[in-house]
Amino acid sequence: MGLASESEKAEFEQMCAQYPELVAERRKFEESLEAYASEQAVRPPLEVKAKILKIITMENSKSPRSSGLLRFVAAAAVILLIGMVVLYYQVNQQNKELADSNRQLGDRLNQAEVALNKVVQEISGPSTTVVNMVGTKREPKASANVYWDSTSSNVYLLVKNMPELPSDQQYQLWALIDNKQKNLGVFDAKDKNIILKMDSTKKAQAFAITIEKKGGSPHPTLDSLQSVGKTQLTQ
Repeated sequence: MGLASESEKAEFEQMCAQYPELVAERRKFEESLEAYASEQAVRPPLEVKAKILKIITMENSKSPRSSGLLRFVAAAAVILLIGMVVLYYQVNQQNKELADSNRQLGDRLNQAEVALNKVVQEISGPSTTVVNMVGTKREPKASANVYWDSTSSNVYLLVKNMPELPSDQQYQLWALIDNKQKNLGVFDAKDKNIILKMDSTKKAQAFAITIEKKGGSPHPTLDSLQSVGKTQLTQ
């Protein structure tokens, strides 16, 4: 690269003559440097290339007194060029990763939109019953809506107002069928204003919400009844 003095180059060549393994390593290094430069080549700005060529031309035309300084400047310019190439490569990689992330985000948004449209179609279908669940004496302000499709058996829950619970407790939705209770799943107060897909049921005279231990219970705790709503359908 023209960075070594004449004496340094002569000494290196003498060592190469004595040690064949040094020659092999030099050849291997040169080949790897050339391969890396070819693989990672990024076109530098034209003005940088022009400045480097100008410096090299000046070095060849100047007196020996100034050649040392110009050699240093040329070396610095080469180092700057290499640094810019590396920087361009890193920026290109970051842009590629950003483009991949944006594409993945777009795919997820499309999937979410498809799922949302499906839910909207299901809860607005002609066979869907909207059950308005109101609070009990224990929790008069508790409220939610159940969207139940008796044809497909799908059940969706929209929590409107449910007080926060301790971390070891959860709300649980039940379907009341012929004086029996069917577990439809658990949820949390933080799920407010989110349409939740609950377990399905083919029959239900009413829906109820109780407070149970975290993870749910096989049987409802009636003393903790929070909200209830009738389906107004004859089963």
